Amino acid sequence: MTISADELLTTTRSVRKRLDLTRPVPMELIRECLEIALQAPSGGNAQSWHWIVVTDPGKRKAIGDYYARSWNTYYGSGGSARQLFKDDPERAATQQRVSDSAAYLAEHLGDVPVHVIGCMAVPGLPEGNQAGMWGSLLPAAWSFMLAARARGLGSAWTSLHLAYESEVAELLGLPANVRQGVLLPTAYYTGETFKPAKRQPLDEVLHVDGW
Repeated sequence: MTISADELLTTTRSVRKRLDLTRPVPMELIRECLEIALQAPSGGNAQSWHWIVVTDPGKRKAIGDYYARSWNTYYGSGGSARQLFKDDPERAATQQRVSDSAAYLAEHLGDVPVHVIGCMAVPGLPEGNQAGMWGSLLPAAWSFMLAARARGLGSAWTSLHLAYESEVAELLGLPANVRQGVLLPTAYYTGETFKPAKRQPLDEVLHVDGW
C-alpha cells in the first residue's frame, strides 16, 4: 500500500465494526508497527513505555468480558457519545453512529485477534497533572495506529478496560509499577472507504496570541 503522509493522517479512523474478527494477524506485522511506534518522542527521552501484545484467546476473552462490563456501566450512566450534541441533528446522527460502533466493539472485543496495551513503567502516579507522564506514551500509541493503517490493519483508541486495570494487570502478570494507558484492539480492516471526517471549521477553534 502506498499512501501519502497527508492521506494517512487524515484517513486513519477508529475501526470497530470493520475489524475482521476471523483473519489472523501475523505477529511480524505487529512488530513492524511497534518498531515504528518506538521512534515517537518521550519526555526526557526516557522511553518508559512497555507494550503488551495479547493474542491468547482465553486472555482476550477475559479482557473482553471486563471491557463489556465497563461499557455497560459507562453506557448506562448516560456518558456515551450518543448524549453529545443532541440539539444539532446532523452531529447527533454522527454521535449515534459512534455510539453504535462503540457498543459493537464492547460486544466483540474478546474476538479481536490482537490486543495491544500501551503501558508506562513509573514509580507511582502523580497526584497532580499527569499530562507529562501520559504524553510520553500517547504519541507512540498514535504512531502504532498510523503504521497499522498503512499496513491494512485497523485499530481503535480505547481505555474503558481501565475500570478493571488491576484485574487485567493480574491476568497479564504486570509488575506493580507498570500502569496501563491505552488498549488498541487490532485486526485487518474490511473495505477501503476511509476518508477525512467532518470536523469543526478551523476558525471556530483557532486562537492566535490569546483566546
